[in-house]
Amino acid sequence: MTRIRVLILAVLMTAAPMADAVARDFDQSRGQREESRQRQAEPEREQRISLAEAERSVRAGRPGRYLNASDRGNVIVVRWAYPDGRIADITVDARSGRIIGER
Repeated sequence: MTRIRVLILAVLMTAAPMADAVARDFDQSRGQREESRQRQAEPEREQRISLAEAERSVRAGRPGRYLNASDRGNVIVVRWAYPDGRIADITVDARSGRIIGER
């Protein structure tokens, strides 16, 4: 009976540090997942261009003058007056600054 108790005690003493290491790994991986989620959510807020940057993007290589701009979520619409009098709404991607289209 004493041998069984000693054996059980030895097994428990060996398993305790392993359980602690597993718990630490679990906490660390959970923390890494939380950081990853936060990093995925943050770029949406950080990677938006300003209305002035959208205007500069439209102005590059285009004759005419800037009238106004409005932020519409994923896009910025810049109203532009061409020298011939035509008015256009130019759609700019709010994240990349790339011109998407013109009406």
